[in-house]
Order: sequence, then C-alpha cells, then structure tokens
Amino acid sequence: MSGGVDSSVAAVLLQKRGYEVIGVTMQIWQESHPDPRHGGCCSLGAVEDARRVARRLGIPHYVLNFRRVFADTVIRDFIHEYRRGRTPNPCVQCNRFVKFDALLKKADELGCDYIATGHYARVRYNPHTGRWNLLRAVNKDKDQSYVLYMLNQEQLRRSLFPLGTLPSKEQTRQIAREMGLWTADKPDSQEICFVAHLGGYHQFLREVTPDAFKPGEIRDVHGRVLGMHQGIALYTIGQRRRLNIPSPVPMYVLRILPEENAIIVGTEDQLYEREMWVGDVVWSSIPELTKPLKVMAKIRYNMPAAPAKVFPTEREDQVRVVFDHPVRAITPGQIAVFYRGETVVGGGTILAPNQIEVDSETTEQAVKRALQRVQPFMLEGAIE
Repeated sequence: MSGGVDSSVAAVLLQKRGYEVIGVTMQIWQESHPDPRHGGCCSLGAVEDARRVARRLGIPHYVLNFRRVFADTVIRDFIHEYRRGRTPNPCVQCNRFVKFDALLKKADELGCDYIATGHYARVRYNPHTGRWNLLRAVNKDKDQSYVLYMLNQEQLRRSLFPLGTLPSKEQTRQIAREMGLWTADKPDSQEICFVAHLGGYHQFLREVTPDAFKPGEIRDVHGRVLGMHQGIALYTIGQRRRLNIPSPVPMYVLRILPEENAIIVGTEDQLYEREMWVGDVVWSSIPELTKPLKVMAKIRYNMPAAPAKVFPTEREDQVRVVFDHPVRAITPGQIAVFYRGETVVGGGTILAPNQIEVDSETTEQAVKRALQRVQPFMLEGAIE
C-alpha cells in the first residue's frame, strides 16, 4: 500500500473477494513533505495515507524497512547506468528487486500466500502450456505490464493484480469514493521517488556522482567537434535540449560514448533504426527462445509497440531484435518488452553498441553518498 488510490482500491477489491488482507507499506526512501497528498509514494505523508486506508478497511497495517535493499539494488543501478551513458528505468528495478523479491520473502515470513499491488495488469494460468502468463490490463491507457515483464513463474503464481480488469481509472476512483477513502482523488505520483525533493534526477546525480558531469565534446557522425556538452548524465538518446550548438537544422543526441566522454549528434532521420540488441532477457510465457519469434516490441513505457522479429543468439540471456520498420530513438538502458497479442512473452535491457564497464569503486562511493541522505533513518527491521 503506497498511500495512493490504486493500492487502496486493490485492498478493497481483495476484501470483497473474501481474501484476508494485510496492508504493507514499504519504506524505501525517507522523505518528508508538508502536504501528504503530494509527497510521493515514499514520503511520510504517503505512509500516513496508507495507514488511514487500512484503518478504514479494518485491516492490519505494517511499515517495513526496505531502504537498504533499495539502495543496494535500485539506486546502485541508477547511478551505475548513468555513468555508463545509459538511461535506466528505476521503477522496473524496484519491481524486480524490492516489490517482487524482497517483499515476497517478507510475505513468507508473515505467512501470506500472495502479494497484491495496484498495478494495472493481469495474470492468467495457461493449462495448455502449464505456465502462468502476464497479460495487458483491460484498460490499455493504464496498462503496466511493461514494468512487470521480469516476473518469473513463481512470482506470477503468487501475484494478484485486482485492478487489471477495471475498464478505467475513473472507476478505480469511484470505488474509492464509495468506500469513503481519503485517497479517492489523490493525484498520481509521477516523479522518481528518491529525487522528488531535489529538483529532479539531475540534481541527485550531481550530488552523488559529480564525475558524470565533466564537460566533453559534442561531435557529428563524421567526428567533427561541434561544441561541448555539460556532462553525459544530462543527455539521453533523442534529446535536443542542452546541446547549444550552431546548426541550420535541429540536432539530436544519437549516441553517448562514456569511454570518450563524448556525445554524437545528428538529424531527426538519423534517429531511426531497425535493429537492436537486448540483454539480461527474461522469458515469461515461454521457457526459452529456440527460433526466431514474431512479436510486438515496446521500447519505452509511453510509446506503442511495433512489429519485430526476435532472434536467439549464442548467449541465452541476449537476443537480436529486427523491427519491420525503423523506430525512433532506441535507447540503451531502457527496457524492451515483447508481446504476442495480450500476453507478455519476455523482455530485457537494451544494450549499447559498445557495452562498457565503469569504475565500480567510484560507483560504490556514489552509492555511499546517496545512503548518507537517509542514514539517520536506516533502521533495522520494521518501523512499526
């Protein structure tokens, strides 16, 4: 229970279906906010909102401390990826390592059979294949199957997504109003939780990993230097802002070269590509990929899927993807998810053309600096 309307209504629907419900709020990043309606999913106000909903529903409520695992996984990956010139998706990593890994282990300790969230997605067992499938939500505008692609068979078997069959977000809010829940008209949280009060993720990265903000060259595709950038962490593929270079036509970031601290820019048409490599692949509805597979591939949460073919490679966790038509701004670090109809087949992380490693010791120092922001609150075990 994040303190928002979605998880609140998820608890309501489970109660109506006869489940014994326990509310759990994960404290993953300590932030306070004077207005509990706008404090984000990790604020003290959000915890209080979740507690009020649990009290209204008459269910137990626990606040569990997951700050250490959040820092060691989500924040570490966030810092590491930006230093590699990639653009990560921290919400996906939070689902992977915290909500459906660490929380599931805690559910076992509490004697719970399932974990449920307010995600808009569906899970269905396929008796013909003997596998659990992740499906898109009925409400396509709110579908969040993209950020859940990594769930394995055991996690899918034990996951409940009560909102996946609701036709609209307005119906979610209406259920909350009928139940007299404080969260009924609470705005959705949009900001990354651990940067919300710092003016955005750029300021967070400046504080914890200043080496990612060294000026460097901006080059065109022919290697000519057109200007200087302000630090690779400020840029992503397809970006036009902050280039500040003279050009008769608009220029966009095409590639980021962290090993050279350089950015390659080009025109809009040069942003379109047909092929990408995807690593750290997780298969959901199939056990493995043994032959080329036609799919609809989605390379960003807020963009439509595009027809493509996925090819196996010598590495089980890596595939080559060829789109039927060129797609815009394929971005290393972002997630590629493969669909067949309503079903998630699998997905993974888009790789850079030349994958590099960065100094792990410097990354570790950056993580320690990030932890210092919450160190006074790093309690062991449950807060309440």
